[in-house]
Amino acid sequence: MSVQELYRQKHLSPEDAINQVKDGDFIVVPTGVGEPPALLSALSAQRRRFHDVKVAQILPIRKFDYFDPSTAEHVRHVSFFFGAASRAGGQAGDIDFIPSYFSEMPMLIERGMIPSDVVFTLASPMDEHGYFSLSLAADYTMAAIAKARAVVLEVNPNVPFANGSCHIHISQVAALVESNQAVTEVGLPVIGPVQEAIGKYVADMIDDGSTLQIGYGGIPDAVVMQLTNKHDLGIHTEMIGDGILTLVESGAVTNRKKTFMPGKMIATFALGSKKLYQFIHRNPALEMHPVDFTNDPYLAAKNDKLIAINATLQIDLLGQCGSESLGPVPYSGTGGQVDFVRAANRSRDGKAFIVLPATAKDDSITRIVPMLTPGTHVTTGKNDINYVVTEFGVAQLRGKSAKQRAQEMIAIAHPDFRAELTQEARRLHLL
Repeated sequence: MSVQELYRQKHLSPEDAINQVKDGDFIVVPTGVGEPPALLSALSAQRRRFHDVKVAQILPIRKFDYFDPSTAEHVRHVSFFFGAASRAGGQAGDIDFIPSYFSEMPMLIERGMIPSDVVFTLASPMDEHGYFSLSLAADYTMAAIAKARAVVLEVNPNVPFANGSCHIHISQVAALVESNQAVTEVGLPVIGPVQEAIGKYVADMIDDGSTLQIGYGGIPDAVVMQLTNKHDLGIHTEMIGDGILTLVESGAVTNRKKTFMPGKMIATFALGSKKLYQFIHRNPALEMHPVDFTNDPYLAAKNDKLIAINATLQIDLLGQCGSESLGPVPYSGTGGQVDFVRAANRSRDGKAFIVLPATAKDDSITRIVPMLTPGTHVTTGKNDINYVVTEFGVAQLRGKSAKQRAQEMIAIAHPDFRAELTQEARRLHLL
């Protein structure tokens, strides 16, 4: 049977395609805009016919009807990383949370520690050889496909066909549906004077020829906007967004000086504009790979001068980062922060930056604290942290004593809180 005949045989309506799901199934959905809206809408519409079905995902973009807490016994969301669509449900206890390092999620799936009964994913149109590209999010989805009983694709002509280890053959597909709505676009965060100040400190410490990992947020993007005059930058990251596209268009990114996979940009998921998605399509300079490849600290560290730029919500005087909760209240998730901090620390001449505004709530609360708020989910530990940057300067912590760390951190806190932090540091015998 030809690949075209297989395609026609497996082509169903969304309402029929979700018959692949059985009671008790664990459905794996890709990160962000890789989620398939037609399939998840059909599942939502028929959710009351199922029992104990779970839909697991990092960073859902749309709040589908199955998020309804009153029908959670039928279909319930499971989060690997909270976003705007899932945060309230997570904080209310209506959504389950599975913490893990992003890089280890494929391994957890392969070993059966995270189930994978069914995969729902957005995919590019099929090529002449019978392959689809999961260009928007290879992440943990490729591992889930290898374990799943059934893979259901939502094929959309607006999804690019990317190079890399992100392809699935029609013979691996149980059912597919077609849709043609635009891929969700996610704009750049707002950048204000605080973000610009932090961005300048970081940008000044990035040399030509560095390879970048850039997290999502106003501060990482503020760094990016100040790198357009750099030369021969490379990209090895988890997320490719419009900030990186800006660097490519400015000529700052060439990937020529990369010491691991030179000439290639490497990422595991995309989050940005239609222009970004078009840039990904069959671009020989870009490859999308599973997250156990992109985020493996050993592999990423093969890039000399690896620069990791990630944000946190709160940090203590020893350098412990609470990047995913506000006290005990969940806010996001672990993601790839630890993966890339460790990679940059291992990299020859690498630099790992943790960035944050010094205060919150109109300068009424300090984000640099003597001790993390009780119940805070510690994301990156004190032994991994190197550079911490606020709008008041740069603290360098690795190799420093507890006393030196406290002094460095107090120096980059908001001036209004330095006396209080000094007093608390003495009480804790840090000074």
